[in-house]
Amino acid sequence: MPFQIVLNIIIAVMWMFLSESYSFSTFFVGFLLGMALLFVFQRFIPDSFYMIRVWKVIKLILLFVRELVLANVDIVKLVYKPKLDIQPGIFALPIELKSNWEITLLANLITLTPGTLSIAVSEDHRTIFVHAMDVPDVEESINEIKDTFEKAIMEVTR
Repeated sequence: MPFQIVLNIIIAVMWMFLSESYSFSTFFVGFLLGMALLFVFQRFIPDSFYMIRVWKVIKLILLFVRELVLANVDIVKLVYKPKLDIQPGIFALPIELKSNWEITLLANLITLTPGTLSIAVSEDHRTIFVHAMDVPDVEESINEIKDTFEKAIMEVTR
């Protein structure tokens, strides 16, 4: 992926030189031209087309923003209830992520979402312990995290 980005920037700079116009719009046109060339000649480049991974990163960011908004709405509902009927708890989240970067990203996304907090990662790096403000069903909470954040992280990194 980094090779393709550098190659795309080189194509954009070469386009600027060939056009004899050194403005951002010329660079942008060259960048788009470079993306098109990389897409057409992707079978000659060892890695998959890099814009696919960029799109998956954008989807992960949008997923986090959506979950952030929904969690904030849930927290506001809990706070404004006249009677506090929550079930806080700690549960073990089994993970399929392998690298430290993936595990750290998942733990940070869990912690940044209001109402949840990553407490610890097990010694074998296969479980994250999560504290949640309201856990009516542990299995549902586990499946929700695995189907959203963990799945999106694995799409980005693999």
